[in-house]
Amino acid sequence: MDKQLILKIFEGFSIQRWNDLIRPFDLVEMDKAGEKMVIAYIIGKYEEKKGTKINWKWMAYASLFDLLKKIALCDIKAPVQQMLKKEFTREYMRLNEWVLKQYRQLITDDSLFSEFTIYIGQNSGSFALPEQLKDSVRVYNAAHKYSTIRELEMLSVVNEKERLSKIDTELKADIQPYLDLEGLQKLMTRQKEFDFLLKIEQLRFQTRWNQTPRVPATSVLGHCFFVAIMTLLLGRETNPSMCERRVVNNYFSALFHDLPESVTRDIISPVKQATDALPNIVKKIEDEIVNKELVPLMDKSYVDEVIYYTSDEFADRIKGKDGKVQKVEWEELNGKYNKDSFNPVDGKLVRISDHLSALMEADISIKHGITSTHLQGGRDGMLELYPQDQKISGIEVNKLFHELVN
Repeated sequence: MDKQLILKIFEGFSIQRWNDLIRPFDLVEMDKAGEKMVIAYIIGKYEEKKGTKINWKWMAYASLFDLLKKIALCDIKAPVQQMLKKEFTREYMRLNEWVLKQYRQLITDDSLFSEFTIYIGQNSGSFALPEQLKDSVRVYNAAHKYSTIRELEMLSVVNEKERLSKIDTELKADIQPYLDLEGLQKLMTRQKEFDFLLKIEQLRFQTRWNQTPRVPATSVLGHCFFVAIMTLLLGRETNPSMCERRVVNNYFSALFHDLPESVTRDIISPVKQATDALPNIVKKIEDEIVNKELVPLMDKSYVDEVIYYTSDEFADRIKGKDGKVQKVEWEELNGKYNKDSFNPVDGKLVRISDHLSALMEADISIKHGITSTHLQGGRDGMLELYPQDQKISGIEVNKLFHELVN
């Protein structure tokens, strides 16, 4: 994968949101994208319960494409973009063409760039939206709008009503067309799904590497979303013939991989590895707390899936129709198990993406001149973690990591 594209995506951690209001904590674009996808998952699962077909793979790529567009247009506020779209359609189309031009050299995968172009065209109204995507788009748009409402609700604690009243009115009007969605109703009326979301939102307040100053500071939730995007892109590169369920499972396994930290907090790696037995003990405690505090807040329609994503999250595995989870080799995932019916997950790929994110978090701060023994040790540890010339999940990880920091 192109180093410059990874660096560009990482810029999502530096884009500040609501920076014309009093903010009780940092609100950044990467965190918003992560929360939006958690909300989309909750709403989408309720729609699936009713028999609606949700295209999760499309949604995963939509989250990537929206982030890329946001990074390119971070200086233009959303209301201005909406006015351009409604009242100055020609200029809006030219603006979208400019966005695509910014990424032409960074996205070397022609097929991916073509998908990006189609997405931008459909989003702007230049291309027709296929009928079979309309339900998925509604769920995704509802999640986008509700995640913005959640941010405003958090900001309302420290901002005078006069600052927020106009925005509040506009957001309530924007969400109206989606109020038939059951999952959204449950969130807005603050039922147990809202309590589940509150737990996940705690990951926005938890800073990674919290024992050292770092630029940009990254939250656990933003990190999870970045890992999901890296898993999506690396998986596409190493095995373009992955079945659809595998792509989706990989993405959401990555998005939820640190879910236990919403109730246990981020236990840093050196502490986890203080004794040989401690990693397994910590994992056992995390699983117990998840079962006690998070599982009761999840709907039965997706609780088993989330547990599948978060238990043994870094193992390559499948899950049969009998519900039994089986660890498998990567070669088997690419062969007989590369079918939707086996529910395959590239757990090792999620782990590589997790380590890649940690490497970037340390290295970029060091290059900004904000460094410490923790950051230098973390970066050096990641560079030495994978043996030279060894391929894991089809990736020469050592080579990839060294290319990223050089």
